[in-house]
Amino acid sequence: MESIITPENLKSKKVKSKLPKEKQTVLNLYVTSKEAYDLWKNTPKKVKILDVRTLDEYIYVGHAPMAWNIPAFLRTNLWDAEKQDFTYKLNSDFSSHVKELFQPEDIILVTCRSGGRSALAVNFMATLGYKNVYNITDGFEGDTVKDPESLYHGQRLKNGWKNSGLAWTYKMDIGLLRISNEKET
Repeated sequence: MESIITPENLKSKKVKSKLPKEKQTVLNLYVTSKEAYDLWKNTPKKVKILDVRTLDEYIYVGHAPMAWNIPAFLRTNLWDAEKQDFTYKLNSDFSSHVKELFQPEDIILVTCRSGGRSALAVNFMATLGYKNVYNITDGFEGDTVKDPESLYHGQRLKNGWKNSGLAWTYKMDIGLLRISNEKET
């Protein structure tokens, strides 16, 4: 039988042994999407969920209905040939929005698409004095299917909030958004 995760026993969830380097954080605090949802559901007044994806991702891909959206990074129009993707830059309003919404002692569970940008956001929040910030390691969309024989090869369907049967929505609660004054360029 699986034990219920509470704020009191959350610290025991510290180390994930096979976590890819890009999902690791300086605080060394991790949960999966399922664990994050269960924790929030059991203690919604103590636990905050922060989605650091871009506003477009939050709106058009969907989001956890209780998740605050503060984009940690904004997409640029600069192409990264090595990554085969556009680059991102730090949202200059991120720290002010974080400080506006959260106290340094709050339990904050951070998500992005698949756990990489959320790890960077957790590391940045640690420099601001936040100590109870957990990376949701499988993110909202999850990891890519790596089996070349699969019809879904390369698609983000392996795990993640959206693929785990957890509550998610396209419906907007404007009160949960913190929009940057800075434009994506």
